[in-house]
Amino acid sequence: MKRLLLFTFMVLLVLPLSAQKRYDEIEYPEMNPINMPEVEEFTLDNGVTFFLVEDHELPLINVRATIRTGELLEPASKAGLASITGDVIREGGSENYPADELNALLENRAANMSTFIGFNSGSAQLNVLKEDFDDLLPVFVDVLQNPAFPEDKIELAKTQTKSAISRRNDEQSQVGFREFSNLIYGDNSVYTRQTEYATVDNITREDMVDFHDNYFVANNMTVGIIGDFDTDEMKQKLREAFGSLPAGKETNMVFPEVDYEYPSTINFVNKENVNQSFVVLGHIGGLRENPDYPALQVMNEVLAGGFSGRLFQEVRTNLGLAYSVGGSYGANVNYPGVFRLITMTKSSTTAEAIDAILKEVKRLQEEPITQEELELTKDQFLNSLVFRYDSKSKILNERIDNEYLGLSPDAFDELVEGIKATTIEDVQRVAREYLKPEQVQILVVGNEDEIGDQLQKYGNVNKVDISIPEPPSDEEEVAGDAAQGGEWLEKMADAVIEPGTDMGPIFVESVITQQTQMGPMEITSTAITNYDDYSSERTMQTPQGEIQMKIENGGGTMSMMGQERPLPPQMATPVTNEMKRNYIAIALNKDELEAEYLGSETVDGEELEVIRIKGDVTVTYLLDAESGLPARARYSEMNPQTGQRSQAESVFSDWEVVDGVALAYTTVTYVDGEEAATQKVESHSIED
Repeated sequence: MKRLLLFTFMVLLVLPLSAQKRYDEIEYPEMNPINMPEVEEFTLDNGVTFFLVEDHELPLINVRATIRTGELLEPASKAGLASITGDVIREGGSENYPADELNALLENRAANMSTFIGFNSGSAQLNVLKEDFDDLLPVFVDVLQNPAFPEDKIELAKTQTKSAISRRNDEQSQVGFREFSNLIYGDNSVYTRQTEYATVDNITREDMVDFHDNYFVANNMTVGIIGDFDTDEMKQKLREAFGSLPAGKETNMVFPEVDYEYPSTINFVNKENVNQSFVVLGHIGGLRENPDYPALQVMNEVLAGGFSGRLFQEVRTNLGLAYSVGGSYGANVNYPGVFRLITMTKSSTTAEAIDAILKEVKRLQEEPITQEELELTKDQFLNSLVFRYDSKSKILNERIDNEYLGLSPDAFDELVEGIKATTIEDVQRVAREYLKPEQVQILVVGNEDEIGDQLQKYGNVNKVDISIPEPPSDEEEVAGDAAQGGEWLEKMADAVIEPGTDMGPIFVESVITQQTQMGPMEITSTAITNYDDYSSERTMQTPQGEIQMKIENGGGTMSMMGQERPLPPQMATPVTNEMKRNYIAIALNKDELEAEYLGSETVDGEELEVIRIKGDVTVTYLLDAESGLPARARYSEMNPQTGQRSQAESVFSDWEVVDGVALAYTTVTYVDGEEAATQKVESHSIED
């Protein structure tokens, strides 16, 4: 018995080891035919088209409406209109079912309802239990037909959109994909249009009502229903629910042509808070209608298809140059897609990784792939396609999408047959015909200091500006007297920093009381700030624990509980601006600044002299006429989260001079007339 147990144990140890195979040793069986469910199609007199699929596995019914609309149709000056309209249709409810009532109704029935508008289509969905379908279908149609567009929900959607704008430069890859699309389609193209603070501010409720009324009509609507129902009964319910929709006019979606000349460019986005490079390179792609589309997909899989792709095997595995590498040959239905190859690599190996990728593209053109490589690629690709049709719901959605885009109902089967028919010669032919490695555009998002001059080998480096435009100010600027402004600036500077002072970084220890929604919050702070280069190291004791912040070169890091993370631009920029408009920075850099005298102003019985100072930021100081010390500072500050400008005013008092530098030991800051924070300085000194 012991020998038998030992033998069995040894077999169990050996079998798993002998069963393991490499990815290229796996034999894939022939793909089984996909059994398509029966789809019932019918159209109402007003133009709504329906696709019905019965699925009795669960007592659920899902409704998906596709609407012929999209961001493509919004004016450039109101970019964001379509997306915000799509959000508010659902979030704002209808006149019959206001938002709060609608939310409660859906929650009590465990139902879900959503609306969305993307680039070239809109959608609305209802997921509901079978027993609640008859009650909630009329609600769904009413929300689509009669949205209320309440002002509070519009403002909330605008604020959320502006918050997203403020974060759009946070992720390295997001910046890379966006800016590479700009290179391919052009900055002013509808295909790369950006929603900005100003365009969101241009959007009115009337714009949203008009947008909805123009496009949410029966002739623009295709509806798919799948679930536990009887088809004949469902048809009658749909006629009653959707029959009242106005027919309207079918939207003509016009996709502008793309004029692309295959330039060779090298482009760079400097992101100082990263230690690796995100690289995108390529050129324009193609159209879905191209007869070579299947062969191009096989070619792409050979080159960039996951673990077995050549890029992964060579650039990542063999050369060790990339954390990730891949790409795609994009082919859209209505306008050309993008051919792009991407990698994430160390800053020091940026050019080496680019060269390795281009080498693999050229090798694909010059050397035929092997039969084994072709078969493996086709098998993997064809087997992966099965997951697009592993449920009746996915099959129905594919049918609706094909109908919407004008593709054949048999588009999937045609793709499968095209892939099966692709040969070694086809792969090399399309690689030669459609890929142009000598005429690629290269975009690198990385750290300029770490990358150095590696990119210059590819030509003149175009530095891409990704700064987010602020909305224009409503304030009218009155011109002042430059000569008197210079005199008052000189007096202020001498009052803040005594002439002959050997200036260095300044250490400040203080207690800051911030006004929050939860009440006052006290923070103990120590900071060492260098106003020569606007760098600062700060340690703050907060109710949440100790926070360390480091600001330099316009960026920064924040550490809390032993974890360090990059400081988002929407946090780093205000702190940097705070340093730039500080009276010490102004006194130190007075010769590089412009000042205008705006006259005198009496505040709380005190007559003050007013100067406006312009540099990287603009700030207005109200000075004590006798001493020249600042009594108040006024400035307009952009809140990136809300996309709105706030009017801030700081009031200075209790001045102390240490090491030749004067500091207000009490500063009270007001934002839009409300007290926001009070700083009480305990000590300050000049560091060696």
